[in-house]
Amino acid sequence: MARIETQALRDSTATPVDPLLTAREAAPLLGVSVPTFWRRVADGTVPKPIKLGALSRWPQSEILAVIEKAKAARTAA
Repeated sequence: MARIETQALRDSTATPVDPLLTAREAAPLLGVSVPTFWRRVADGTVPKPIKLGALSRWPQSEILAVIEKAKAARTAA
């Protein structure tokens, strides 16, 4: 039984709680192209990435927060 529990624990910790997305993965969530995604980063609409060496990554929660912020702005207007 301990072996099964160990495997289950290993499997549950293998996937991050808040996955890091590439620009290619994040852009479709916002419904924009990759170049437009980078323009949104430059203008501050999308937060700056986490840099891992030469790699740029965004926590999925931050991309989803951009969507929620846009939804809130739409209902407030």
